[in-house]
Amino acid sequence: MTDHFVEDKTNKVNVKLEGMAEKVNFNDLKTGGFIKQRQKDMFTVRLRCPGGRLSTDKLVEISKIAHKYSKKSVVHFSFRQSLEILYVDYKEFGNIVAELEKIGQKVASCGPRVRVPTACGGCEYNPNGLTDTQKMADMVDKKFFGTPTPHKFKTSFSGCPIDCARTKEMDLGFQGVVEPVWDEPSCTGCTICAEACKEDAIVSDPDTGKPIFDPKKCIFCGDCIRACPTEAWKAKRYGHIVRVGGKHGRHPVEAIEVCAFLPDEKVPDAIQKSIEWYNANGKRGERIATVLKRVGVRSYLDHMAPVFGAVAPAFAETTDKQGV
Repeated sequence: MTDHFVEDKTNKVNVKLEGMAEKVNFNDLKTGGFIKQRQKDMFTVRLRCPGGRLSTDKLVEISKIAHKYSKKSVVHFSFRQSLEILYVDYKEFGNIVAELEKIGQKVASCGPRVRVPTACGGCEYNPNGLTDTQKMADMVDKKFFGTPTPHKFKTSFSGCPIDCARTKEMDLGFQGVVEPVWDEPSCTGCTICAEACKEDAIVSDPDTGKPIFDPKKCIFCGDCIRACPTEAWKAKRYGHIVRVGGKHGRHPVEAIEVCAFLPDEKVPDAIQKSIEWYNANGKRGERIATVLKRVGVRSYLDHMAPVFGAVAPAFAETTDKQGV
């Protein structure tokens, strides 16, 4: 079927890149991070920016390269935190890749594999941040990027329940949480924690002013801990809510919560085991959301039990009721 809105109707180009044949299909190029534009001979070169972070020195050098090779001297910041150089002639692929390599900048890849992770700022500088999302994104990029999977496999890290990194829309998402615990002797009954709690999980006793806590309403954001002037509210534990099977696009699916308070040190194992299950059960072209629906969440949770521990069965019961 011909797309009459696309100016370039060809489907192959002659490209000389290491590891590529001279006559390359556009789909093969896209897999390597070179995305065909509607204009004849023009491509977008997608750069690998885990967590959306670049040093200022590298950003300056990328700007120079983009100015040199983009026919319109323009870049695009994608929704998944990649930096894309637009309007690059395919004849310049070898040159632009060589110059990017000199500054230590890699081209991202598309296709059926683990993609570049996305992340918010996390606890490094954001006052709402509970987990070190940038550290996690860097770990995924170094350890898992490019791992083959039946379809694309996107991971993201949000540092708090605001969920800026949209973990509910990812194949595998990790959202930071903190469990609050109240130390009564330190409490003065000032009622500030109840005012700070946006979920009504804390109300003040009308006589003493001291908090009455409803854990069922708590979303583990830590607002009470940050607001308490006497440190009567403290962090019992930090961790990640783990969500699997989300995606956006034409047919969005909301991810399923499968674990709560997963510690940092178990995140790599959770990713590794999830990929193992996906590769073992997925058919070519299936996102993990489809595999979960076809095979069942129980199968996934049984496989993840060594990582998730006793948390998994409770979530399995919930998801089975949802018919997932």
